[in-house]
Amino acid sequence: MSEPILPNLFPRLRDRLAAAPDEDEPGQVILFDQFRITPHHVELTPTEFNWARLFNGRHSPADILAASRMETPEGVASIQALIQRLDEALLLDSPRFSDFLDSPIREPSCIGCYAADPAEVREQFRGLFMASGGPGLPDKQGCRISAEGRLRACLVPHIDYARGGVTYGWGFKEIFERSDASLFVIIATSHYSPQRFTLTRKNFKTPLGIVETDQTYIDRLVKKYGDGLFDDPTAHLPEHSVELEVVLLQYLYEGIKPFRIVPLVVGSFFDCVHDEVSPNTRPDIRRMTEALRQVEAETNEPICYIISGDLAHIGPKFEDPEPVAEPFLSESLAQDQAIIKQAEAVNANGYFEIIAAEQDQRRICGLPPTWLTLQAARPRNGKLLHYGRHVHPDGFESVSFASMAFG
Repeated sequence: MSEPILPNLFPRLRDRLAAAPDEDEPGQVILFDQFRITPHHVELTPTEFNWARLFNGRHSPADILAASRMETPEGVASIQALIQRLDEALLLDSPRFSDFLDSPIREPSCIGCYAADPAEVREQFRGLFMASGGPGLPDKQGCRISAEGRLRACLVPHIDYARGGVTYGWGFKEIFERSDASLFVIIATSHYSPQRFTLTRKNFKTPLGIVETDQTYIDRLVKKYGDGLFDDPTAHLPEHSVELEVVLLQYLYEGIKPFRIVPLVVGSFFDCVHDEVSPNTRPDIRRMTEALRQVEAETNEPICYIISGDLAHIGPKFEDPEPVAEPFLSESLAQDQAIIKQAEAVNANGYFEIIAAEQDQRRICGLPPTWLTLQAARPRNGKLLHYGRHVHPDGFESVSFASMAFG
């Protein structure tokens, strides 16, 4: 096997980077990862930016220097220093970045949505239960759960906590009080990957500790489904839809019991929506539904499915031409109520058909994980716990979301 090419010999910028003017330093440019796979950014002078544009894996520092017509030793050293800065920021396609991808730990990407300090996290999450309209704190003394009353699945939001508010509390209180599972299969919207289904084996780190991913369950799921579940190694790194549920589970079970997760993100069903055909007609979706059913059947402990998905996304922020206002807000509410009614009836295809009939104009990001979970878990009943909606005061956007329990 040949030795890897060092990044300072033929540097290559990673995919998915973007550049923007530095508002604080006129003339400077900020290079950053637009998908937040890594949180770092680098400030560049105009000359450095022009050098970086030639970091395509085919040019050495000497080539880059010649192209810039700066034939001085200091120029070569400056280019090498830039390569080092970009590599340390994980913005190069390099051995350092490969090591980052191969790490068994998935670092948090949503600090800011919640605090970095554990005590502040706990106080913030207490408010999701205790704020006005909230369900109150879960009964941490525990309660006896009958087989008939056991929770099969729960839909919870993944909008930021500030806007999702007590809707989170209603869902997670239900999870704590109606599930005795220590294994949570989190089926979540995929926002950053073109793949239909993506797993990760990484353990999730947050300010409250590290949550283990159940490798045995994943092994079984891969065996039943087949290849392709790890084709995008970056899909989970910037993804908030799993992380925001994991850290809340940590808050709930801290000091009570350890738990494990199976993090599965689900990409778009737009091909099904466009053709107005059931997702069951797609071989990969049908195969995943069967794989989830079979693996659960072979598991000798209770599991709880967590559906991480929001409802409508409307307004200019999402490329709608007009600000959000009446009568569209009322029409969107009525459509939300219609799909919630189908979900309460555990009618996955009825839920899909309403969204397909409007060609998903309102961008229901919870469609893929909700449909898949209802099909895989086959709950007997569903119940709306709480519905919420954020409407920007200037009509720039509106996002709706809900917590629902499935037994």
